[in-house]
Amino acid sequence: MRHHPAAIDRVRDAGLRPTRQRLALARLLFDNGDRHVTAEMLHTEVMASGVGVSLATVYNTLHQFTEAGLLREIVVEAGRSYFDTNTSAHHHFFHERHGQLSDIPGDEIELCRVPSAPEGTTIKSVDVIVRLDG
Repeated sequence: MRHHPAAIDRVRDAGLRPTRQRLALARLLFDNGDRHVTAEMLHTEVMASGVGVSLATVYNTLHQFTEAGLLREIVVEAGRSYFDTNTSAHHHFFHERHGQLSDIPGDEIELCRVPSAPEGTTIKSVDVIVRLDG
């Protein structure tokens, strides 16, 4: 598989070593615009591309990319996460029937009140998930 310089640069700029597996996953994640994927979805895509990567490696890489600021993890319910390539401040619609996320621009939701953070902590962000039926 050929790797684009953009994938290599993105992985290196995040402070990660550009391994074959990381580059294959970075290319799938970042080369075609913003998207929301589960580890299982990405594993299916990388296997179809001819790169042998275990599901555990996909999970580990997604979490490494998240910790490095390349992705946002969106937990829609216990044990079910999506990874978002759009790391800007925004919110999500979750289409429960289809299991899909779509973006809501950050300025389209207005919060009138947020509780104070517990002592010794600060609020890092507020993420809103609007669940859709149908």
